[in-house]
Amino acid sequence: MFFRISYIHFCSIIFMLIVAPALAGVTQSVDAQTDLSSWKIDDGNFELELAQLLPDQTRAFFLARGFSKQIANTIATSCIMQTIGRNSAEKEISASIDVDLKRWRMLHNGAESPVKLKEQWDSEWSAGEVIDAARLAFRWATFPTQQNFAHGDYGWGMTSFGLVPGERFDLKVVWSAAGVQKEAWIRGIQCAEER
Repeated sequence: MFFRISYIHFCSIIFMLIVAPALAGVTQSVDAQTDLSSWKIDDGNFELELAQLLPDQTRAFFLARGFSKQIANTIATSCIMQTIGRNSAEKEISASIDVDLKRWRMLHNGAESPVKLKEQWDSEWSAGEVIDAARLAFRWATFPTQQNFAHGDYGWGMTSFGLVPGERFDLKVVWSAAGVQKEAWIRGIQCAEER
């Protein structure tokens, strides 16, 4: 009896170590031209990609939209990633996908924390610091805090992880399909470094 239980337990561990990561569908790639990394989750119905953005790219983007040098730099050095979500289900009758960034969790240096939402950024700026046109550009450029993806829908925007350039972290991505919560960890994400 002891051997049988141990064997089953052993097989479960092997499944979790070998097969389960493949089921999660997490892959990493590096763009040959830019040398920037991206991480992608694909569960067959939902795809989510995080791609590094250089601090200079982000800095220039927000300077061009009316942010001060100081605020544009603060945003740019807060680990901004291009985030792309897609409902990739093959059949239209498939359930819609709901994403709520408030449910995502970062693991950095042994501590768990939420991602930095666009609403947090917006609340930090006084009316005199950031003009209305710049706030609107920020809202449109950032990934929605809550989003529903119907069949074939996709969306993108910047997501802030609040870490300095070069830092590494793990991210638990949470989404739901037809009310059923799903999650996957992306391990070893690195914030783009200054170049």
